[in-house]
Amino acid sequence: MNRPTEQIYENYTKHDFDVWEILFNRQINLLKDTASQEYLNAHKTINFSPDRIPDFKEINSILNGLTGWSLQVVPCISPQKEFFQLLSQKKFTATCWLRTMEQLDYLEEPDMFHDVFGHVPLLTNKSYCEFFKGISDIALEHIDNPLAIELLGKIYWFTIEFGLIREAGKLKIYGAGIMSSFGEVKHCLSDKVTRLDFDVEKIFSTDYRTDQMQNLYFVIDSYEQLYNSLGEIGKVLKKKIKEAEAAKV
Repeated sequence: MNRPTEQIYENYTKHDFDVWEILFNRQINLLKDTASQEYLNAHKTINFSPDRIPDFKEINSILNGLTGWSLQVVPCISPQKEFFQLLSQKKFTATCWLRTMEQLDYLEEPDMFHDVFGHVPLLTNKSYCEFFKGISDIALEHIDNPLAIELLGKIYWFTIEFGLIREAGKLKIYGAGIMSSFGEVKHCLSDKVTRLDFDVEKIFSTDYRTDQMQNLYFVIDSYEQLYNSLGEIGKVLKKKIKEAEAAKV
């Protein structure tokens, strides 16, 4: 199926608006007591509402003034090098098409609801954005090394996509993969899963699956902690690369 490469707002149908409204209301009802307050506050900052699909031009204007970031429309998941290059330029890749009514509960590929509802609010947070960019800068240094990209993919997965945060003594959600998933919101905070403090070495040694809900989550204490971890991530990554190269000899 051909996916749009630019957002033409007038092309959205009533069906699209209905899907956005249903998904928005369903998720926000779950997230009002479980999501990071920074994320919830950002909904107001970027004017998210259930009755209006976000306009990328408006979002870009707001984000540019706050953190210097913007949205780059892509038809589907971008190749790794392109993805990291755009992030390094403070451009977040986002689709602008929406799933159908039949796909409300599960969609294999990320659509606009995941990309925009899940990811965009925290692009208003400077520490989060600098972490995002920093991970991309490190990835570009090692873009031709499959091991390095695999390890950085784990950092991305357990933070940007499925991270948890402590706020005011309570466990909250900040990962976009959880934010946009009806089932994962309750699952990640239940007693059915394991939660560990954020640890670069541990994340590098932890595998994950993309086809099921997670059974392990890592918890940060602040968004500043993410940004401050970049030096350690780069250092440990180089150590892992050297160890792998030594093992080949």
